[in-house]
Amino acid sequence: MAMPSPGYSITVRVELPAGATATAALTTAVASAGGALTALDVAESRTDRLVVDVTCDTRDEEHGEGITEAIAGIPGAVVRKVSDQTFLLHLGGKIEVNPKVPLKHRDDLSRAYTPGVARICLAIARHPEDARRLTIKRNTVAVLTDGSAVLGLGNIGPLAALPVMEGKAALFKQFGGVDAWPVCLDTQDTDEIVEIARAIAPVYGGINLEDISAPRCFEIEARLREMLDIPVFHDDQHGTAIVVLAALTNALRVVGKSIADVRIVVSGVGAAGHAIIRLLLTQGARDIIGCGRDGAVHNGHEGMEPFRQWIADHTNSRHEAGSLKEVLAGADVFIGVSAPDLLTGDDIATMAPDAIVFAMANPVPEVDPIAASEHAKVVATGRSDYPNQINNVLVFPGFFRGLLDAGVSDITDTMMVAAATAIADCVEPEELNPSYIIPSVFDASVAPAVAAAVHAAAHAS
Repeated sequence: MAMPSPGYSITVRVELPAGATATAALTTAVASAGGALTALDVAESRTDRLVVDVTCDTRDEEHGEGITEAIAGIPGAVVRKVSDQTFLLHLGGKIEVNPKVPLKHRDDLSRAYTPGVARICLAIARHPEDARRLTIKRNTVAVLTDGSAVLGLGNIGPLAALPVMEGKAALFKQFGGVDAWPVCLDTQDTDEIVEIARAIAPVYGGINLEDISAPRCFEIEARLREMLDIPVFHDDQHGTAIVVLAALTNALRVVGKSIADVRIVVSGVGAAGHAIIRLLLTQGARDIIGCGRDGAVHNGHEGMEPFRQWIADHTNSRHEAGSLKEVLAGADVFIGVSAPDLLTGDDIATMAPDAIVFAMANPVPEVDPIAASEHAKVVATGRSDYPNQINNVLVFPGFFRGLLDAGVSDITDTMMVAAATAIADCVEPEELNPSYIIPSVFDASVAPAVAAAVHAAAHAS
């Protein structure tokens, strides 16, 4: 069963009779319904009545309703209002634009806008390369999506994708000092997306492709990298691959195994799975099996799309067929970037001793982490409420910081490996253990380390 999460935090405002047991009754009600109480705040107090805000984490919306019913069941209690903390956080959006220069009097206005700004326009018209020096271009990234593959929610469109892109932009600024902006396109036509990206590129120093479904994402990225003079990074592919390599590097250190010797099963052969496999192969992995909905990918399948055919050509050298559960038996490493609840603890028990399990489907992983930990040596997820959170926020703010500072357009395997190494090395040897293979997303040393590694790799190449 899923654990209560801050992502489903609610505040129940309830009025109830004043008395010595009033707050105890609230605590008992929340606990009996399986909630995780985080705060009790008295909003109003009279001699005979109390109004209390009860804040707790829940498992999902249905669980929140059950907790509210338990509170309402307290004798004399009246629920006034229920607030969802996640929805409250999103009211009005999560990002804004603020000027960097003073605009307090006419002189300021004359320099920042007309007539002075015309001189800057003409200078850029004469020397376009000066746009990086004289505008926001050198520090601005477009977070571009068509809403076709958002989180684990699927094709929900550009408007519904906007909260994710806003969050991404906020993380860019918070951790990398990069000004990013959502660009959510109301089209899923590959040619149109490429043309729109080409047309807006002069404004930006880089493009972060996000939540675009495979296989279109491969073509969009390849075409944009070919035609643009700014870096184009598909975070679902390359950001995920980098952070997985970082986590696997340290997990292998914990279990004392080599990447060249372990058998790796990857569940999910879309954008993320494809990029993970490619990067692991560059680092010496020799025994990888990719699994899709129909089981193991191998060269016996006919009519595969090019990106899946590439996986068949470069992995599963024994041409094993079978389901995910079947090929998992005896594997050293499981990496899941696919769908929820595909495996059980019993399936993990069939893996090799000292197994490594990365179950990263969000919000519900491929296997329950607690069940997996009964059999695997190292368990990681994409969630923040379990140890070892494998999260792309460890990658993209610092990665783009390094790219923008270096002023380069190409993104190479060398840069990605350098970023992964920098992330892994943020965990000191004396800190390393099965529950701590990857630094916290709030570790302030990560983004600068990644930026420096990418910058150095860019100049070296």
